[in-house]
Amino acid sequence: MFNKKKCKNLKEKLLNTKKHVWFTASKKEKKDISLYKDDYKLFLDDSKTERESVDTIIKISQAYGFVLSDSAKSKTKKLIWSCRGCAVAVAVVGKKSIKHGVKIIGSHIDSPRIDLKRNPLFEDENMAFLKSKFYGGIKKYQWLTIPLAIHGVITLQNGNTLTLVIGEDENDPIFVINDLLPHLGYENQLSKTMSKGVPAEKMNVLIGGFPIDADEEVENGVKLAIMNLLNDKYGLVEEDFTTAELELVPAGKARDVGFDRAFVGAYGQDDRSCAYASLKAITEMKTPEYTSIALFIDKEEIGSDGDTGAKAAFLELVMYDLMRNEKLDYKADTLTRIFSKSIALSGDVTCAVDPNWTEVHEVTNNAHIGFGVNITKDGGGAGKYCANEASMELAAKIRTILTTNNVKYQCNGMGKLEVGGGGTICKYIAQRGIDSIDIGTPLLNMHAPLEVCHVVDLYMTYKAFDAFYKSKII
Repeated sequence: MFNKKKCKNLKEKLLNTKKHVWFTASKKEKKDISLYKDDYKLFLDDSKTERESVDTIIKISQAYGFVLSDSAKSKTKKLIWSCRGCAVAVAVVGKKSIKHGVKIIGSHIDSPRIDLKRNPLFEDENMAFLKSKFYGGIKKYQWLTIPLAIHGVITLQNGNTLTLVIGEDENDPIFVINDLLPHLGYENQLSKTMSKGVPAEKMNVLIGGFPIDADEEVENGVKLAIMNLLNDKYGLVEEDFTTAELELVPAGKARDVGFDRAFVGAYGQDDRSCAYASLKAITEMKTPEYTSIALFIDKEEIGSDGDTGAKAAFLELVMYDLMRNEKLDYKADTLTRIFSKSIALSGDVTCAVDPNWTEVHEVTNNAHIGFGVNITKDGGGAGKYCANEASMELAAKIRTILTTNNVKYQCNGMGKLEVGGGGTICKYIAQRGIDSIDIGTPLLNMHAPLEVCHVVDLYMTYKAFDAFYKSKII
């Protein structure tokens, strides 16, 4: 017969009873969590697009002594590769030859947003608008009536490239997608399903309303006035829009959420929360046992396609440079054999249980806010469709690494089985023969203009990535 004390001891020994990170954090760790949060918010503010993320990652890496591979010497141990300005890799050469495998953390730096069509500018009812198309999985209604900023690059007819950021400074104008007032919206909007209530073709961005000053009224005078303004300030002509890469993102800085500032609220935390964690971990690392790579990839939100996505050959380019720098005598199968000995984390967020919507969560097998970084052994949806399933051996290795380094973690999936699902870049890394597993930050409001993470989960993501790189386990 067990008494109360024995039952308590047995429970602690046998059952998987997780505690909120804040209960187990030391005073020093609580201070470190706060400092991490502040630096992370600055990273988010500087990295609202994939191009800005690449620039910020390169800048931070160079401050830690990393060198662009094109200008690096053969013995350089800290290297950076950039791919068309939209993807980047950072590596630290390890003590062991890459023949014994490498360690990779891959995360994506694109986020759902509003892009412009090729011929976006038009006038209607004496207002100028930009026609848009959404990028990635969004709820369209969330993007109406919020302050938007324009970020992007344009190559002008003279060959010069113009970088634009308009709407972030408090003295800048902002932009907005208008919504229908509820008084007139019942038939055309409120009586429809949420996916149909806001047609994509109505997501036009308001950008101006003054006609051009002229002796007499000019047809499309507001449009002409806007183009005249843009030409005077930036040298733009309308045709420049056809090849421009302009993105509309929520205007404003990352903010603390809650009276106690327990959360960070910001755009693009999927997946810049994991990108920042891997960047911080690798830049602060001294010489590791195994060569370690942080891979920052574009296009995840639209299927990882294109020459800067996870399906592209960017990782192979990085590996060939590392092989060449090591003066490795490689054959046709050398890279495949290196990959087969390597391990990788796909750093990507997962949805956290939202108590307002428990009907879509399976609470014993979904991530919980405040309980640390989340490991997803298998993802996808509807019978693990489109998922990578990590090997049992790799999952056990990661568990050992995290436990040994006092990283608070949880192991969960995303949502009820037949409600939905989601994919990451993990399967594309695994397709190269690399044993790979998903691990990342639990997130509220995923894909919304303002996503929310708990500060302790953000910090534990960094701590997990740091432990992964430094471990001698592969």
